[in-house]
Amino acid sequence: MEVEMDMMENLPSTISPLLLRSMASSVFTYADKLFINLAEKFKPFEIIRYVLITSFLFFLRLLSFLFLSDLPPKSQSHVYTFNPPKSNDRYLIGSGVSDSGIARALSQVLSIVNDIPVSSRKYAIVRSLAEGLIEENRREDAEGLREVNRAVLSSAFSRTLSYLEAAMVELGQDRIGHDGAGPAPVQYWVKRALRVVRSVGDGVWAREGSGAVREDVNRSGNSAEKLAAELLWLAQKLVDYGFGEEAVERWASASNLASLSLLAEPRLQGSLVKVSTFLFKQARDMEMALDETEEFYEESRRQTKMKMLTSWLPLLCRASNGTDMPVLSINEKAELEKVLEETIELLDHEEQEQVLSLWLHHFAYCSSSDWPNLHALYCRWCTNSRKLLLLH
Repeated sequence: MEVEMDMMENLPSTISPLLLRSMASSVFTYADKLFINLAEKFKPFEIIRYVLITSFLFFLRLLSFLFLSDLPPKSQSHVYTFNPPKSNDRYLIGSGVSDSGIARALSQVLSIVNDIPVSSRKYAIVRSLAEGLIEENRREDAEGLREVNRAVLSSAFSRTLSYLEAAMVELGQDRIGHDGAGPAPVQYWVKRALRVVRSVGDGVWAREGSGAVREDVNRSGNSAEKLAAELLWLAQKLVDYGFGEEAVERWASASNLASLSLLAEPRLQGSLVKVSTFLFKQARDMEMALDETEEFYEESRRQTKMKMLTSWLPLLCRASNGTDMPVLSINEKAELEKVLEETIELLDHEEQEQVLSLWLHHFAYCSSSDWPNLHALYCRWCTNSRKLLLLH
């Protein structure tokens, strides 16, 4: 009842900003349509439209801030405010043993590894702390602590995959806006300028707002190359402690990331090639270790191999592998070609056709690389296909 009385007392101050916001939105919608039509004929109006959109969004945020500031403290507590979830809320490690104190501590340390930049003097300290906690859990040789390592490392791997995909989407937008050839278009420079303004505005908003600190979405430590290196590190940890299948399955399912990697910078592609190489070898080793008692999982592993090949084989064909700074040595390339051949030959005939067709497409159209060379395997498949036709 007291809440209702407070809201009734402040009804005029509540309606006024909402009415003003509604009117401004109507005017903006009409003006935006007008500027779209003019921008098609006169390019300068495109700049004006970008400035108008930014100014309008800033006005709406300022209006909300002023509205909250004008309300008495008692009524402010009843105003609903959206609190964004913490960055790792999507990757909660579950309940039971995995939700213990040591699990939460290790999860926090790995999250901080993602957040802080490599240039920070604390980065090596925090990463060393994470490795120490994981190793101490292993030394205890207890099933509960083994489950802690599995759950937390798997969660960290998924989180890092998500961060990397977000970072690559942003990099891709910049490359689409400006590919480096010739002068940058107007939209590219306007977008860069607005990003700076938005960063400054968000900092002011966090200091001057209604007591809530806004978590920055674009974390300073989340460079794409750094995240790719951390993915390789986490994948190695998962394999070392007996959870390699967790990393393989997650990497095989990262089809969006694989598509984005085809447009990435050469250095970032190189980092992703290293992750793919490591996990392709791990998938092969898991297959070799499969015994008769695990035939139940054969179909699941076959699907994982298929997803992994169709997702990441195009990157292996198109990634920069120049002599200036080779990503893999000659021996490593030859070994991975053998791994790919063995993996593909374990698939059904029709699945082999799908994978080899995909390989041939990317291998033939990429003039900067002649690896991986699966020509011998392709010829063997053609021979087998010819024999199948003659049999039927």
